[in-house]
Amino acid sequence: MSPQEAALLLQQLKQRIAEYDYHYYVLDAPLVSDNEYDGIYRQLLEIEQQYPELITIDSPSQRIGGQAISAFDSVKHRQAMLSLNNAFSDQELEAFDRRVREATGESQVEYAVEPKFDGLAITLTYEHGVFVQGATRGDGYTGENVTHNLKTIRAIPSCLNIANPPALLEVRGEVLMLKKDFEKLNQQQASVGGKLFANPRNAAAGSLRQLDPNITAKRPLHFFAYGLGASDGTPELHSHAEAMQYLTHLRFPVSTLRGLKTGAQGLRDYYVEIGEKRSSLPFDIDGVVYKVNAFELQDILGFVSRAPRWAVAHKFPAEEATTLVEDITVQVGRTGAITPVARLKPVFVGGVTVTNATLHNEDEMRRKDIHIGDTVVVRRAGDVIPEVVLVKHELRPADARLLIMPSVCPECGSHVVRLEDEAVARCTGGLICPAQRKQAITHFASRRAMDIEGLGEKLVDQLVERNLVHHLDDVYRLSLPMLAGLDRMAEKSAQNVLAAIEKSKTTTLARFIYALGIRNVGEATAKDLAQHFGSLEALMQASVESLMQVHDVGPVVAEAAFQFFDEPHNREVIAAMRALGVQWADIAKTSTSTAFAGKTFVLTGTLPTLKRDQAQAMIEAAGGKVSGSVSAKTSYVVAGAEAGSKLEKAQQLNIPILEESALLEMLQPLKNSEKKPSEASSKQPDLF
Repeated sequence: MSPQEAALLLQQLKQRIAEYDYHYYVLDAPLVSDNEYDGIYRQLLEIEQQYPELITIDSPSQRIGGQAISAFDSVKHRQAMLSLNNAFSDQELEAFDRRVREATGESQVEYAVEPKFDGLAITLTYEHGVFVQGATRGDGYTGENVTHNLKTIRAIPSCLNIANPPALLEVRGEVLMLKKDFEKLNQQQASVGGKLFANPRNAAAGSLRQLDPNITAKRPLHFFAYGLGASDGTPELHSHAEAMQYLTHLRFPVSTLRGLKTGAQGLRDYYVEIGEKRSSLPFDIDGVVYKVNAFELQDILGFVSRAPRWAVAHKFPAEEATTLVEDITVQVGRTGAITPVARLKPVFVGGVTVTNATLHNEDEMRRKDIHIGDTVVVRRAGDVIPEVVLVKHELRPADARLLIMPSVCPECGSHVVRLEDEAVARCTGGLICPAQRKQAITHFASRRAMDIEGLGEKLVDQLVERNLVHHLDDVYRLSLPMLAGLDRMAEKSAQNVLAAIEKSKTTTLARFIYALGIRNVGEATAKDLAQHFGSLEALMQASVESLMQVHDVGPVVAEAAFQFFDEPHNREVIAAMRALGVQWADIAKTSTSTAFAGKTFVLTGTLPTLKRDQAQAMIEAAGGKVSGSVSAKTSYVVAGAEAGSKLEKAQQLNIPILEESALLEMLQPLKNSEKKPSEASSKQPDLF
């Protein structure tokens, strides 16, 4: 191969690899297998090894490697990377909008809105389309040169894939770590005895500021662009929204949660909308950002001190706070798990007052070295479950003490045992343990299980404490006099509960399996078991080997399910419930030739007649899967009224959009072949 032929082939390989990287790291839609990608990459390396003079700065081979450095060089920003002023209340939000309107003379202002990523702000510099430098924000005027580390992030283009790139382009954005990657990294760190990171932001910052880029390359960092800096030769852009569209055209990853809103009320609505989605997002955010959309108005507003007048960050309440561990007690879960719980001095975290935080198990408590009397940092993980992140050992008092785990259950006095292969200790009391009995019944009645409205924790407490309910089937033996005699339970309330109990007798097989509270069998696994076996009889007779043939069921779940159904007492309770009228339709095994087999659906918006849970159950019963996010792997998006960003992304990816009527039409052939509940329950098989 001549040098000219090598140069041409090398350019083609670089373009192919850039295309594959864009689809894999930005669109989450791989075009080729890992093996095929590796083969192309090896071919590029071989040519560069033979012709080292052909290696260029934008080559994929230059992303990873290089010598470690002793310190980062300083970089002076061409255009300052200023911070934003914060708003924490509706009053401050309204004041911001009022100041903008008064300064611009506009009666209403259009704002570009986007999530505020909780990562590390950086700037990327491209000269004639080639990435030449990347730097941290630093003090806003001078940052650190982390170019070699940023090159390891595949979501950042090495060169701009356009015919006539601008002579200069600065892209502003955030380096972060996705939640799933953060959890995986900490697991890897723990397995080798390494340092654990407190949160994804610390992990991202620590990874980006490694002096050795080979270490950074092993860390799963991601990048989102959110604006432009200095530029020369870019198209004429009139608004922030146009700038973001330009970045999308250049193949930078940008947030699909961005949008446009008008006035303070529009901003408030967006804050609430993103706040509701926050716990389900794949990355951490600590608020939302509002920017006056029109650049002309931004110029009028200008800057004050170190922040623009035309933008503000509307922060969510803090998710981490420092407090005191006043005591550590244990609680008994519905599976008998003995869990240590930190009783905290009340502290406001993530919008609520937190007084308790789970310590998970004895090993975790010992690993974090948590003592009674310690000062700790508490975080609301996923905005739901408070947990202790770390201990401030320097503040530990002399009388701090460890919790000694109990050898007997605090609820029933039964022995507590811990199996060799488990981190969790468990009470052996089973259903004689009030804590397990209450939790089992509460779970059984929960919305995603048997959905018995009104049968909540307080009512279950009374039913158990007064010995009215000992086993799950006793729920279906409750009468009006039994319920009406309970505290705060008038006759009308008792009638409502009885009506809900009666309604719950007609359910689905998946719900019933989930309601049984089989250890390690969650809602998704229950659906998989129901879909695979089709009937409870087949499931109850399945061996461990048969259970392991079910999608996503491994030896632990298979053994737990087998042991549950092998227990005579559990079979007796199930038989009693069916004799008392609990029924469901058996599931006809779905042919792999149906329109749903192997297809992934995404539901968005409000459907005309179906609740989202109903639509999901129908799709899954037909052999399809339902996902919470749109990607190139999505087969269909079912859209209702007020569909948002999911619909927009589906349109961008040319994914078929279905209305509810079209979905029901696809389901009709399968629906005609289903058994009715009355048919399925009219014949009680001889199970016992």
